Amino acid sequence: MDTLTKEDFLNGQLLLIDKPSGWSSFQAVNKIKWALRKKFHLKKIKVGHAGTLDPLATGLLLLCTGKFTKKIEELQGQKKEYTGTITLGATTPSYDLETEIDTIFSIDHITWEAILLAADKFIGEIEQRPPVFSALKKDGKRLYEYAREGREIKIKKRKVVISEFEIKAMELPTLEFRVVCSKGTYIRSLAYDFGKALDSGAYLSGLRRTKIGGYNVNKAVDPVVFSEKLLGKHSAH
Repeated sequence: MDTLTKEDFLNGQLLLIDKPSGWSSFQAVNKIKWALRKKFHLKKIKVGHAGTLDPLATGLLLLCTGKFTKKIEELQGQKKEYTGTITLGATTPSYDLETEIDTIFSIDHITWEAILLAADKFIGEIEQRPPVFSALKKDGKRLYEYAREGREIKIKKRKVVISEFEIKAMELPTLEFRVVCSKGTYIRSLAYDFGKALDSGAYLSGLRRTKIGGYNVNKAVDPVVFSEKLLGKHSAH
């Protein structure tokens, strides 16, 4: 990165960023954009990401600069891999920890066998309903805006493909999982539906995106570290 010039970034670079928890994808883009403008004294430079991560999730964000922003759609279409934690026995309106628990369910009947059987039902092409707390648009408004106003909104189900759904460990009420899925899959919805399949409830309590296509998070860099390196500051981390 140290040898990259202003022209390199304007002509287009693909940056692998490891988004921290609590950051929106937009904040990560802005941090990188700010650093590039400051370093190269640019009035403007295009920077975009290929696929949002929820604020509470961590992991791989692919950022495209300059002319590479044209590649975003192609990158978004690639398979994604996630690891994370599902908590059984309760649901939340957002299907994750962004909102408070609203219903409690029993988990006394849940066995390891039942969990593996339920996971198998989600392999292949499935239909899922995106969470109401999501950035999808309906009639020009984002769904979470309706949700925050407490308005009921009908959301169409959509087809997604889950190619792998592996339950790696169980320590009730939590499960560790790994999933490989198509573009447009909501892991929060998968967690919610998984709870229902077990005659209980569930929400997503941790999520990390580990791969997008052939790109791996182990090659990614924290946005703060990226900007400090670019600007020649020694990281305080």
